Amino acid sequence: MVKKVLFIVIFSLFSSSIIYSKKLTRAEYILKYQNLAIREMNRSGIPASIKMAQACLESGDGNSELARKSNNHFGIKCKSNWSGPKVYFDDDEKDECFRKYRSVEASYVDHTRFLQKNYRYAQLFTYKPNDYKKWAKGLKKAGYATAHNYDKRLIKIIEDHQLYLLDDKIAFDELASFEQKRMKNKGSSEMLINPYQARKVVRRNGLKSIVVRNGDSFELIAQEFGMEDWEIYTFNDYPKGYQPQPNEILYLQPKKLRATKSNLTHVVKEGESMHMISQMYGIKMRPLYKRNGLKLGEQAHVGQKLNLRKRAKKAS
Repeated sequence: MVKKVLFIVIFSLFSSSIIYSKKLTRAEYILKYQNLAIREMNRSGIPASIKMAQACLESGDGNSELARKSNNHFGIKCKSNWSGPKVYFDDDEKDECFRKYRSVEASYVDHTRFLQKNYRYAQLFTYKPNDYKKWAKGLKKAGYATAHNYDKRLIKIIEDHQLYLLDDKIAFDELASFEQKRMKNKGSSEMLINPYQARKVVRRNGLKSIVVRNGDSFELIAQEFGMEDWEIYTFNDYPKGYQPQPNEILYLQPKKLRATKSNLTHVVKEGESMHMISQMYGIKMRPLYKRNGLKLGEQAHVGQKLNLRKRAKKAS
């Protein structure tokens, strides 16, 4: 009996250590905590893209010792006004005092409070919530971190993983459901293929596309069509780690620079993001932004007429 109990204890400890030691990928971290970043943006105006990029960088995607043991995902040190739990780690100097939190959520909330209450960061709140480049440069200028390229590192994380989409208050795992709803409302028979029938390849804007079925992943789709999974991600402007949703449209070829001749413009409707419109017409996102004089990550307003083939002529 004693041996049996001892075995159970040892097995439990061993299993726990395996689970504890499993590292999150950056994509997994983003999917896990994206809603915290969006919620704090709604509450404070701090771009969700900036908060998420800082969390990725400062916590090593949630894998640093400070993050795992103390739930500190932003590397915030104690400072003189901190009266909560403390922990000591070597950073710029030996045995520096860092804040300790009861949960990851508490860390995200305190990061918001830290920026709001510190006069050094006051200038940041004059910037637009979707201008992540200004926020990144502002954080570096205010001295949030000592790295000389801190702003560039944040911007790279944001653009590599398209975190600017979060600034539109739509999480990655919600994007597909919005697109699916919009495509169905459009009433096109092309968009309403039964995902449970044999796989069909349909041309949209002259490009090969498919409809996602239950259980699909980018990896499985790539294998089926003899492609690399990164191609599917890239062709559809999705970050690594995003998982496609049933009935979603995916392109098997790079999207085009412009829409068909029959689709010159599009009037933005409620709930439509630039990414949705890009997928709807099979056009690349960057040309869509540039053609309409919008900054990358900026969203068009409801009722705005977007040019899908060429820039509008300037009034003389």
